[in-house]
Amino acid sequence: MNENDKTPSHFIRDIIINDIKTGKHAAAITRFPPEPNGYLHIGHAKSICLNFGMAQEFYGRCHLRFDDTNPTKEEMEYVESIMQDVKWLGFDWGEHLYYASDYYDQLYEWAIDLIKQGKAYVDDLSAEQVRQYRGTLTKPGKNSPNRERPVEENLDLFERMRAGKFDEGTHVLRAKIDMASPNLNMRDPVIYRIMKASHHRTGDKWCIYPMYDFTHGLSDALEGITHSLCTLEFEDHRPLYDWFLDELDVPCHPRQIEFAPLNMTYTILSKRKLLLLVKKNLVSGWDDPRMPTISGIRRRGYPPEAIRTFVDRIGVAKREGTVDFSLLEYCVRENLNKIASRVMAVINPVKIIITNYPEEKSEELECVNNPEDPPAGTRMVPFSRELFIERDDFMENPPKKFYRLAPGREVRLRYAYFITCNEVIKDKNTGEITEIFCTYDPATKGGDAPDGRKVKATLHWVSAKHALTAEVRLYDQLFSKEDPNDVEEGKDFLSNLNPNSLQILKECRIEPSLSTTKPGDRFQFERLGYFYTDPDSTAEKPVFNRTATLRDTWAKIQKKTES
Repeated sequence: MNENDKTPSHFIRDIIINDIKTGKHAAAITRFPPEPNGYLHIGHAKSICLNFGMAQEFYGRCHLRFDDTNPTKEEMEYVESIMQDVKWLGFDWGEHLYYASDYYDQLYEWAIDLIKQGKAYVDDLSAEQVRQYRGTLTKPGKNSPNRERPVEENLDLFERMRAGKFDEGTHVLRAKIDMASPNLNMRDPVIYRIMKASHHRTGDKWCIYPMYDFTHGLSDALEGITHSLCTLEFEDHRPLYDWFLDELDVPCHPRQIEFAPLNMTYTILSKRKLLLLVKKNLVSGWDDPRMPTISGIRRRGYPPEAIRTFVDRIGVAKREGTVDFSLLEYCVRENLNKIASRVMAVINPVKIIITNYPEEKSEELECVNNPEDPPAGTRMVPFSRELFIERDDFMENPPKKFYRLAPGREVRLRYAYFITCNEVIKDKNTGEITEIFCTYDPATKGGDAPDGRKVKATLHWVSAKHALTAEVRLYDQLFSKEDPNDVEEGKDFLSNLNPNSLQILKECRIEPSLSTTKPGDRFQFERLGYFYTDPDSTAEKPVFNRTATLRDTWAKIQKKTES
């Protein structure tokens, strides 16, 4: 354990501690190396927190480097969104912003070095032939007929590739390693391919581009990275990572260390599948609050501090596992409970008329802004004869354990008075309740009866003549199954979409203190949950996203486990 927090230690921290103790390194220099071909998701948040966190803890720095080696899928839009996401999470790369494309000239020279050493060759097999020659997990590959081309011929062909003399798919540069290796990544991997596409940074300077496996480790070496932290899918690529570093004259040899990626219930973290959701318009975009993208959870209202806490609590492991989504929500609630202002809002309103309250009278009642934060103080909320309460807080024929408002029953209005239901008015055509007539006890102002009588329920409310109208978007899980990839034969993950993942309520009523809300504000709507003012919100039409309900599933799970 660390001395200053409750974050458990883990194997990567232990490796870095040992490297510093033995003098191998004076500090941890790490990097977060996204490909700018999509938006980051919460799995990337784990990597961001780990890389920047280790650098901060061990006297170093973390680079932000875009591994931009595929111009057909990369855009500046993604670059900008990634930088915004990293900063939102609370991290800063300072002057250490890099791009793999910064190193294209050096990478090209290193490719030539490999050719001169007889350790790389130009191959003109088709893609299908390359796959056939590679072999399988149980069957070794066989050498390409071009594997023994003379060095001079390879140099000439590679230069002609660069000059644009060949069509895409006709020639590649391959490393000459071992076609019989049990690790398929070592069977003469492709390190350069022809792509006649304009790059978002280098323009049309290049028509050949290095492969990720060739670029990544060499970029680490150029930047002086000490610990190259990546997820488990790169474990089988580590021998190749080391091979390039060993075969070339590089400034240093970083150590690649793999950790388990984040998997979470009810969540898809495949960039390809997330892109499909966007393209099929099954969500409103990459920042849809139901999406696990960092831009999506930001728009839902998750605080960055809660994400960092979540990452700390799940820890860093060598083996894959699945985290319960409710732990993330627990961390969100834990944070918002401390910082979110309490307000009253009614999202499914029904009108109450207090018949013995003067028609023209209204008064200001003092309400606590946040009981967890006394310095947040109080605010004044108007009270009048006509109010709105939640439709679910009234039942005409209540079951035994329903303690809220019902005919003849007395309840407390939050910060206000005791009221008793006397009469119900219904729409003649639909039978829907339109108005509830009540009386109040003036002696119970503030919510307590001087005679000591008790009530079993306290309801939130808003004054009808002072209330503002707002739109509220109720978000739930995007998928209805814990494992969205668990599908019946012939179906795909889209069959597990939750049809009730979004409910939009346009006639909600909110207290007038919210007239000044602006995008990015966070609130607890009393008794309803935590809400976030959406970027769509305007002064004329406030819009709120439900961040999380008040129900604490994770705490219940933990309590049950402990018992």
